[in-house]
Amino acid sequence: MGLHNRGCDILGIEVPIVLAGMGGASTPRLAAAVSNAGGLGILGAAACGPNELRSWIAETRSLTDRPFGVDTLLPASVRRGKSTAAPKGGPSPMEQVPRHQEFARKFLETEGLEEPPPRVADPGSDEAATFTKGFFEAQMEVVIEQKVPVYAAGLGNPAPWLERMRANGTKVLAVVGAVRHARQVAETGLDIIVAQGHDAGGHNSPIGTMALVPQVVDAVGDIPVLAAGGITDGRGIAAAFMLGAQGAWIGSAFLATEEATLFDYQKKAIVDATDEGTTVSRSITGKPARQIKNRWAKAYENAEIDPLPMPFQSFIASPIMQAAMHANRADIWPGFAGQGIGMIKEIVPAADLLKRLVRETETVLATR
Repeated sequence: MGLHNRGCDILGIEVPIVLAGMGGASTPRLAAAVSNAGGLGILGAAACGPNELRSWIAETRSLTDRPFGVDTLLPASVRRGKSTAAPKGGPSPMEQVPRHQEFARKFLETEGLEEPPPRVADPGSDEAATFTKGFFEAQMEVVIEQKVPVYAAGLGNPAPWLERMRANGTKVLAVVGAVRHARQVAETGLDIIVAQGHDAGGHNSPIGTMALVPQVVDAVGDIPVLAAGGITDGRGIAAAFMLGAQGAWIGSAFLATEEATLFDYQKKAIVDATDEGTTVSRSITGKPARQIKNRWAKAYENAEIDPLPMPFQSFIASPIMQAAMHANRADIWPGFAGQGIGMIKEIVPAADLLKRLVRETETVLATR
């Protein structure tokens, strides 16, 4: 195809369109659909315990014989224990947990939502300790054990595991939101860098996509760069090429597909959204993340309470998200999404979306 380039050769794919590893949405069915259509499907495995991650990898392999990837988080603040430290003269995050739990309890009561029962984890796994140092390390052991074709660090630096992944033939990507982070991961010798701007859904950068991508391209030399953040159609992919990127890492557009593992009410929220439909908040994970506007994020904003750092905030937010999804409450938790959702008007099969993106991109590039 006309869009095939060096980035495609590295990843073993036909067209330079990569599914963002969106937790809760980029599950085996969606990842396999994107890979089968010629792009690269990525499993959004950030919240997967080791057992579930093994299961997801096996299921994806049963659905496609093409390359696919696994995306997890490697936040340095958690791995180094910095997130547990008390600010100077203040209480530690652990000491603040009861206050935030009470805030969440009152929120549920005000919104007429029932608090979900406590999750009972498999005693044979460490899945109860989500978003902790041990959890991240256990995920990486599965990635290495399973010899996945591609690994993407959605947050943080994969350097400690790079040599072992290289020995398995795994191609390694890292998502960055600043030039200094791009330089850090470039020094490890990884394969591709994803420059993800402020427009993106989920964890993102304070720097806009249009400004970030060319600066990362200039900073990392010969390493291919994928552009991410607000790219929803072929015009955005063509713009990424003009900025020096080798392709696009696309998330929100694939949320509105038949294979995306979202509730119907969440897909409807995406289709109904406008260009002003998102906000950036730390209310879910403890790190800034773009999401569709909702009452939970607004409650923190109105109360002027700072969310806890990762991993503590996820313990507070998880019952809210579960209760909202059980009640189909789009006003409480519609999900993460980028600023391009105002261009999404329908729910389609993932393969149809990828083909349309390719067609639109080729048309724009042919007429530039």
